[in-house]
Amino acid sequence: MRRIAICLALAAVLAGPAAANDGAAERAAGGLVFVQNDDIDMVSEDLFISARLVRVRYLFRNSSPHDVRITVAFPMPDHDLAEPVEGDLVWPADFVTEVDGRRIPTDVERRALLAGVDRSDILAGLGIPIAYHGDEAGAVRLFERLGRLSPAELRRLAELGLVRQEADGSISPLWTVRETWYWEQAFPAGRDVVIEHRYTPGAGGTVGTALHIPELRDSEQGRAWMERFCIDAEFLRAVDRLAARRPDQLVPETWVSYILTTGAGWRSPIGEFRLVVDKGAPANLVSFCGEGVRRLDATRFEMRRANWRPDRNLDILFLGAPAGLSE
Repeated sequence: MRRIAICLALAAVLAGPAAANDGAAERAAGGLVFVQNDDIDMVSEDLFISARLVRVRYLFRNSSPHDVRITVAFPMPDHDLAEPVEGDLVWPADFVTEVDGRRIPTDVERRALLAGVDRSDILAGLGIPIAYHGDEAGAVRLFERLGRLSPAELRRLAELGLVRQEADGSISPLWTVRETWYWEQAFPAGRDVVIEHRYTPGAGGTVGTALHIPELRDSEQGRAWMERFCIDAEFLRAVDRLAARRPDQLVPETWVSYILTTGAGWRSPIGEFRLVVDKGAPANLVSFCGEGVRRLDATRFEMRRANWRPDRNLDILFLGAPAGLSE
């Protein structure tokens, strides 16, 4: 059996940090590194995204004459600890992987980045957890350890930009957490392998959107926001109508991101790609960048591509409270 390290990466989904396409990876000194694989084809990818669920099904084919064993990695969108969100869902949770219908164990790697530089070793050397993963006890451990830093340790981390001391004396973490789930996978020669993931996305958001405010729309920040989610005039008119119907209520805003570009690291383009986005309730609004998107029903929208190499990741904006799933 030929042994290779490979990374599969999926697209980032709506509402902030989400997950990504499977990719081939290798374990380097600094952690997992995505690499090109010339033996495995991604025959198809079927992706479902809502504010409450991400589910993806891949069909992979080893077209080479030899068995291949590689590290398969599923990267999550980065989570910037310096930019806390107000949504109910912050960290991805309940991550499950199945191969040919059988649930398999996966490992997770978390790295601390600042301005693109990996600072994980510095934090580890000081006994500082990289992430608390949305769990209250983990948050307590992180902030308690930051609070026990010596003056010299605090000064060093502050000079690097990793922490900030607030006016009340508390210490805020400023690094970005990069999380990747991975496992060793065998791809027998000439065989198809089905890999499936599902998880609760780490959706960011606010309790009330500001998209209906003209000053925001005309600002640099507002224009960047609209470009990120491909928000057009028709969507803004729908936002105005929604805000007018609920003048005394805030309209919740959720965004999910999904990493698609790692899907371009396989031998050939993705043969058949299907994306379904579910906005949760008929009254909700959704906006994302895509070509040939069509409505399936009152809440679901579909995009299909053939022989596709993604060149950008996916960001989806939901307006309205998340509701039950139609799929």
